[in-house]
Amino acid sequence: MPILLVVDLLAEREAFGKKGVEEIVSHFPEHEVLLWAPHTNQQIEYGFGKRVDAPQNCDVVVITGSRRNVSSWEDWMDDVAKLIRECEVPLYGICFGHQIICKALGGEVKRAEEGSSFLADVTYTDGTVKKQLFTHQDHVIDSGEMEVVASAEHCEIAVCKHPTRPIKTVQFHPEATKFVLDYSLQCGDMTEDERNEFADGIQDDNVAQSLLN
Repeated sequence: MPILLVVDLLAEREAFGKKGVEEIVSHFPEHEVLLWAPHTNQQIEYGFGKRVDAPQNCDVVVITGSRRNVSSWEDWMDDVAKLIRECEVPLYGICFGHQIICKALGGEVKRAEEGSSFLADVTYTDGTVKKQLFTHQDHVIDSGEMEVVASAEHCEIAVCKHPTRPIKTVQFHPEATKFVLDYSLQCGDMTEDERNEFADGIQDDNVAQSLLN
């Protein structure tokens, strides 16, 4: 059975953590799921996957979003950066994952004065436009080894891929389905005002469409 390693950087949260990761792993059917959360000991029980204390041999890696900031580097991020630089299997990054992959591969991340939480158009280099959900304040301002393949009005580097390695990253949250957003409100991870910023919450591309294709 192939193994999926999720670098689970929202392991302390019920909605964007548990339910967001559940949405991510649903796009990797028949994979054994390993969950690595190097940033915290406060990990809630998901009811799926196996928690590990260090990266394990695997067939694919996904780095999730986080409440921490690449622009305010912490020691545990060195371990994630090491994984990124040494990874030989397909590697995907979402939001924080997008940022730390670019940073680890020679890029730069800067914190904006204000956060961005909304649905926005993402324009790809082939002219395709997709509506996706953003919630972040750090921005990649130099993608390093990664090639920029899509931008948003507020975010010049919104989607990247590596020219020679199987790596793709997105600044937006394709795992934030309408269900995950509504659950965030129900469980208290999000206020009603925060939920309303995302309107109907319906994105054009899901995890598989935005990352795996």
